[in-house]
Amino acid sequence: MVDDGMRRDAAEREFLAAYDPHAYAPVAVTVDVVAMTIRAGEPLVLLVRRGASPQQGRWALPGGFVRAEDGPAGPADPDLPDAALRVLAEKTALPTTLHLEQLGTYGARDRDPRMRVFSVAYMLLAPDLPDPEQGRDTAEAAWVPWRDLGHGGTARYEPAFDHTRIIADAVERARAKLEYTSLATAFLPPVFTITDLREVYEAVWGRPLHAANFHRKILAAPGFVRDTGELADRGGAGGGRRPRLYRAGGTAALHPPLLRSAP
Repeated sequence: MVDDGMRRDAAEREFLAAYDPHAYAPVAVTVDVVAMTIRAGEPLVLLVRRGASPQQGRWALPGGFVRAEDGPAGPADPDLPDAALRVLAEKTALPTTLHLEQLGTYGARDRDPRMRVFSVAYMLLAPDLPDPEQGRDTAEAAWVPWRDLGHGGTARYEPAFDHTRIIADAVERARAKLEYTSLATAFLPPVFTITDLREVYEAVWGRPLHAANFHRKILAAPGFVRDTGELADRGGAGGGRRPRLYRAGGTAALHPPLLRSAP
């Protein structure tokens, strides 16, 4: 007597043997990486200028097609995050041992002129990342201020494909996550002051914050920061006393949250 499991396995093999993938319209999957950092209080996003068609000469996020199979270009990507880190390394030669999280999936019919292409976008956040190097199929790579990419970008940094939308989504995700999570510490070195942390919030939110109120709210959020017991080498603004140094406290969610005030 053949049990139900064996019967199902046989039916599955029969189905796959007769399955014709060419009966469906071809599609492709790509990954795009929104790498963000802060330098001198300026939030930046990494863009590369395309060295080949389509949209040659336009600025784009580091990205590329997911490798489905082993081939001349290299082995298949084990998973989508692996593909995201691979294309980032190929396009810019930046370090890839950084905070990476999935942002969203983009699949508008006309987003790529070659074929129907679905892109899975990722965010990568780190403090004071180095200058990027030109990589494969890129004519140039640069850190670009967020403010230069609003309203469709500037003449110099005209984004390719639908990358204006992807960048806008990443910026809003970062701004929102600073309210409810400890994401701001991803923009900082391991040891920092409360002023350093406030400057991250001001840069990402694009508005000044009251220093004393911010300091009070940070210390009132359990697990957000941990006092190292040490002082900074230099005094605060105006040559005042040396500020205390902190580390990330290990919590993921902030209670209570640090809500953005109305513009």
